[in-house]
Amino acid sequence: MIAPHTHSWWRATLALCLGSFLVFINLYAPQPLLPALRETYEVSTLGISLVMSVATLALAGSLLVFGPLSDAIGRDAIMRLTLLAAGLLSLGLAFAPNFETLLVMRALQGFMLGGLPAVAIAWMGDEFERPALLSAVGLYIGANSLGGISGRVVGGTVAEIGGAPGSFLAVGTMTLVGLVLFWKLLPAARAFTPRRFELGVALADLGGHLRNPLLLGAYLLGGLNFLIFINQYSYITFRLAEAPFGLGTRVLGLIFLTYLGGTLGSSLSGRLAGRWSQPVCMMLGILILIGGTAVTLAESLGWIIVGLTLNAFGFFLAHSMASSWVGRRARSARGSASALYLVFYYTGASLGGFWLEPFWQTAGWNGVALASWLMLAVTLGLAAWLLRRERREHQEAEVALASSPQTSSSRSTRPQADL
Repeated sequence: MIAPHTHSWWRATLALCLGSFLVFINLYAPQPLLPALRETYEVSTLGISLVMSVATLALAGSLLVFGPLSDAIGRDAIMRLTLLAAGLLSLGLAFAPNFETLLVMRALQGFMLGGLPAVAIAWMGDEFERPALLSAVGLYIGANSLGGISGRVVGGTVAEIGGAPGSFLAVGTMTLVGLVLFWKLLPAARAFTPRRFELGVALADLGGHLRNPLLLGAYLLGGLNFLIFINQYSYITFRLAEAPFGLGTRVLGLIFLTYLGGTLGSSLSGRLAGRWSQPVCMMLGILILIGGTAVTLAESLGWIIVGLTLNAFGFFLAHSMASSWVGRRARSARGSASALYLVFYYTGASLGGFWLEPFWQTAGWNGVALASWLMLAVTLGLAAWLLRRERREHQEAEVALASSPQTSSSRSTRPQADL
């Protein structure tokens, strides 16, 4: 087992962080390009938003394939080969002859991009000692957000010079170069033991999680919040590309630096959870997301950036609490419980355009804000429901403790002077 902060630990952690970085660069690089791609392929805002939706939906589905598959055949090859395929598909996107081909290739790319997230933490769990695992996971999650930010910044900046094809070529080249480093850095797995895959057991675990209302509430909360948060960024690019802002793809890519507010929100989530319960922190995050959306209604670019930064802070606070709630509340098969949370999470992202598009067509960004508030009211209600369930559990536990035979026995054996 790999001990923390040894040479092997740094090497493996750097490899997995690099792999995560490459995954999210590829997933999110097209987002600032959506206005330009809409003009190139002459499709609607809903149609072009499918460039993001089909990829995230395919990624969500792949989590349920690669995770169990890795238990049977190993994790190293899955991570390496899926990254290779994703990089090659990014190069292919530059030469897509029509919109339909672009969508098919993005769906395939999204499926391949799920290979590393599905198994990276399981690889760490196999190879790392527990203290090494805890410190490595924090760095790995940080690489997720850094990759998402970098993908949008690189995608938008390169597109300003070479158009969308140039952006896809740049990201594909970065991926293949990074893959060479990933391939060399990742140590060979030594503690992995293959297990026979049993479909019936896996399905029974998933069904049990879905029947657990405390888990299902968190799944819906995370998925619906992400439905709003990530798709707001898509529609804000349409708004800022048009008059009176008229921003180019390079500046649109820089807008995604507001994601750094989410880095702060997730880093503070542990402290806040020490002061308040997890459902209360979820509610706080959602309320901040509601308020940030209101700020984006301003006509000033500066205030819009402030609003997006608040949105990122609130979303990642709620997301951190919901995902950790799942890990704590799952009675068994915690790995599949967490994977199911990610399935809801990315499925929500893929469906957001269908919810927001009618409001965008009717009332522009004001309509997007209204649609966001309606959905966030639902997730706020879910968080409040989880809070009530948690408080009820505490009350029932106190009553059970007070009426337990051991407690009664201790009362009956007290000295008479204490009565």
